[in-house]
Amino acid sequence: MATFDDFNKLDIRVGEVIKAELFVEARKPAYKLWVDFGEEIGVKKSSAQITECYQVDELVGKQVMGVVNFPSMQIASFMSEALVLGTYSEQGVVLIQPEQKVKNGDKLG
Repeated sequence: MATFDDFNKLDIRVGEVIKAELFVEARKPAYKLWVDFGEEIGVKKSSAQITECYQVDELVGKQVMGVVNFPSMQIASFMSEALVLGTYSEQGVVLIQPEQKVKNGDKLG
């Protein structure tokens, strides 16, 4: 069982995808994302296996939720610095997004 204190250790923020590319070196189909998490956090890179539900050209400008305080992880030739959140659904991974446009860097609370 996780505790509320465990949950509070996660720094989950709103970010906006500012660049997206096909991640051809990845073992499983994925995109490379550059996500602007606002002034305090800045831009972080993320590898996201969301190719079943999204085309690369529709991701720029989309707000997403991401964990910004996990250690960086090397994935093939790419250093992933944040975990973009999504649900594992029948159609594939669907991104978690704020219902309304909000400020990049806003915290989940």
